Amino acid sequence: MADDTREMDVRMLEILVCPLTKGPLVHDPERRELRSPQAGLAYPVRDGIPVMLPSEARRIDDEASSGSY
Repeated sequence: MADDTREMDVRMLEILVCPLTKGPLVHDPERRELRSPQAGLAYPVRDGIPVMLPSEARRIDDEASSGSY
């Protein structure tokens, strides 16, 4: 089984953008996801590979209002 806690390659993080907004992403290693503040989405990172499909992302709008984002 692959290690889900693998760190993302820094070079990959520098070139990845949100597929919807083309804006920058923020890596959250604790939740294993890449967040797009502009789109209000968090894309999962599975086995060290970001899943950049909007259909796989979760909304983060609710977190912003609760103060946990």
